[in-house]
Amino acid sequence: MAERMLQVENVLFTIVMLLYFAAMVLYFVFIAVKKEMISRVAIRIQQVGFVLHTAALVCRGIGAGRLPMTNQYEFATSFAWGICLVSLIFILKFHFPVLGTFASPVMFLIIGYAAMQSKDVHELMPALRSNWLGFHVSTAIVAYGAFGVSFVLALIFLLRERITRGGFLDRHIPDKEKLDLISYRSIALGLLFLTFTIVTGAIWAERAWGSYWSWDPKETWSLITWIIYAIYLHLRVRKGYEGKAAAIFAAIGFVCVMFTYIGVNTFLPGIHSYA
Repeated sequence: MAERMLQVENVLFTIVMLLYFAAMVLYFVFIAVKKEMISRVAIRIQQVGFVLHTAALVCRGIGAGRLPMTNQYEFATSFAWGICLVSLIFILKFHFPVLGTFASPVMFLIIGYAAMQSKDVHELMPALRSNWLGFHVSTAIVAYGAFGVSFVLALIFLLRERITRGGFLDRHIPDKEKLDLISYRSIALGLLFLTFTIVTGAIWAERAWGSYWSWDPKETWSLITWIIYAIYLHLRVRKGYEGKAAAIFAAIGFVCVMFTYIGVNTFLPGIHSYA
């Protein structure tokens, strides 16, 4: 049963990669030929990909006999799932298909990174056999997904004047004030869930190792990331910090997120090296 579910997950993962690639291509075609019908097809394909991606994660969990969130492959595919989820929410809420044009390459690159990782299922180390695993990692996935979308929104903000010029895209990209507001909401969502990630991680660490905080490289960089986005929100709320400077700040924050995820595991191994 477990082996069969892992086989199903492997097939679904491949289909999801193809669907995300197809959505990405169609989003670009939408921009090139300026046909709204193409954007609707791209969104629908992304939605189908999200549903199948969810099914793939469920199959992985059943096949592995645990939550699929404990190694590089599992977290990377879940990270892509999180970006897909948050981007779809904003695309549909704000009728903003151009967001998909920028989000889909990020999503595809991350799931492509997942495809390059080992898909082997290993026995969990004793410290990971905890109910806190689900709370800790799932909140991190939503946080990273929200920060990924805020990064995409920052790019759109910075490039808006160059790519609109009063034409077709000008009608499909919100004005700068609204872009700035959407990015702010995405960062606020991400920071909320990153806070949950850090708190649940500290509780879990105390249960597993007898200490709430050990200054492990990933713990440290997660805190640095939290501080960067907290400064952003503080400046936004208290100082009216917005516009180009805020967009650049958001982009830098996501660079820190990616270093926390990939760079720390590569260059600063610690007790979080399994993810």
